[in-house]
Amino acid sequence: MMKRWALLAAAALLLAGCGGGTSKFHIVAGSEEKTFEPIVKQFCEDQGVECTIDYKGSLDIGLMLAGGEAPDVDAVWPASSLWLDMYDTHRRVKDLKSVASSPVILGVRMSKARTLGWIGRPVKMDDILKAVNDGQLAFLMTSATQSNSGASAYLTMLAAAFGTPDRLDPRALDDPAAQAKVKALLKGVSRGSGSSGWLAELYLAGAKAGHPYDAMWNYEAVLKETNDSLRQNGGELLYAVYPADGVSYADAPLGYVDHGQDKSAKDFFDKLQQHMLSAEIQQKIADLGRRTALGMAKPAPAEKDWNFDPARLIPSIALPEPKVIARALTLYQEALRKPSLTALCLDFSGSMSGDGETQLKAAINTLFNPAQASQNLIQWTPADRILILPFDSHVRTVVQGDGSVASQERLNQAVAAEEADDGTDMYDCAERALKEMKPYLDTNQYLPAIVIMTDGKSDAHEGFDDAWRAEGHFVPIFGVTFGDADATDLDALAELTRSRVFDGRANLTEAFRSVRGYN
Repeated sequence: MMKRWALLAAAALLLAGCGGGTSKFHIVAGSEEKTFEPIVKQFCEDQGVECTIDYKGSLDIGLMLAGGEAPDVDAVWPASSLWLDMYDTHRRVKDLKSVASSPVILGVRMSKARTLGWIGRPVKMDDILKAVNDGQLAFLMTSATQSNSGASAYLTMLAAAFGTPDRLDPRALDDPAAQAKVKALLKGVSRGSGSSGWLAELYLAGAKAGHPYDAMWNYEAVLKETNDSLRQNGGELLYAVYPADGVSYADAPLGYVDHGQDKSAKDFFDKLQQHMLSAEIQQKIADLGRRTALGMAKPAPAEKDWNFDPARLIPSIALPEPKVIARALTLYQEALRKPSLTALCLDFSGSMSGDGETQLKAAINTLFNPAQASQNLIQWTPADRILILPFDSHVRTVVQGDGSVASQERLNQAVAAEEADDGTDMYDCAERALKEMKPYLDTNQYLPAIVIMTDGKSDAHEGFDDAWRAEGHFVPIFGVTFGDADATDLDALAELTRSRVFDGRANLTEAFRSVRGYN
């Protein structure tokens, strides 16, 4: 009898080995790859596998791989292999292959490009710098330390400023003249973001609201998607400016993450990767405006009315080794980026008593800890301006400071001294924040944002929409939810101010870090 059961068990294992396979597969991807989700999900469905795709910023993906333990994901698909080169020091990502590529270029509102005289002629980074210096151009751009498109635009600026547009020379990082040029260029940033996909949504929201932005640094393919939406809705198109100095490309690499899974997970990954690189799918990818390897697919048709041409050969800048790029990103965060003006409205109402209060104070402590902040490339500088507004049913106090170490310590102590009590009125805090920020806003020297952290629904507060519009600066108001927060009010504020809400319930510290990528 025992022998019979042993034989049956062996047969079952043999059958499982021959016909079994993974039932679930988890991919972490950059927002740039969201366009490919229908292709991936269809393949997964055909294979009978439940695929989950989570979208994270480039730095988030890098930090996830840099940790002490391998992340519980099966594959990563960042915008660029640049971030894996910098952060995957444990070499956890295997069999990395580029699925598509796209250069990072500047899309300029057609009427603005015409006014600048850029239609139909080569445009260099010096031309863009002149337009910014003359007050004729402002642009959207993702954070260079949090998102690949922002990093690509910034590294291109740095190479051009040093006079080596074909490569980023490490000497550029120590050249005062190059630094001054890049700092002047970055004064043109009118809104920031931690996500290239969300940046395109922001541009479309501005156009829909009748307050269009001048321009946007983003991927050639994302600009095509943006213009497709603008064309469909009768909006003004963006003119594609391919900087004549050179550009940086994203290579959309798809790689397997080995964390001890069953062999079936690797087998499925191989099939998925082969599918994405097949002639049929590569043609679909090309039709979406992405570039593919030479000879793999026919490029999407050129659209001359806005200068889009994915078959055009554009000089690419060669990037240095990872440690040099890491130093360049630190230089951006600590010296060259446009200073931020941040008002933190922190909910200390009675419902925050206990764990809520403890976790909020811990998150703020991390935010104002220079060593921890620098690990995540969100460190403050003395040029930044910070306002702390603890609130309940009203604003308790306003504590102002800057990004110096001493000031950060003082701001952290001010938060630590607060205790939870009373009701909740986030609108009162937001309105007070706008009033306190106004002297700084009038200088147009800062990238402003209000951040509201709350665990509850706010008391009614009429007239805030008018107060926000009256300021004339269109300051974004970001929300961070906590506990059992009703996000209705925060969602309404995000829609009004063209911002977004971050979920802080799982990790409040990470949510605050994400907000910093937008400011």
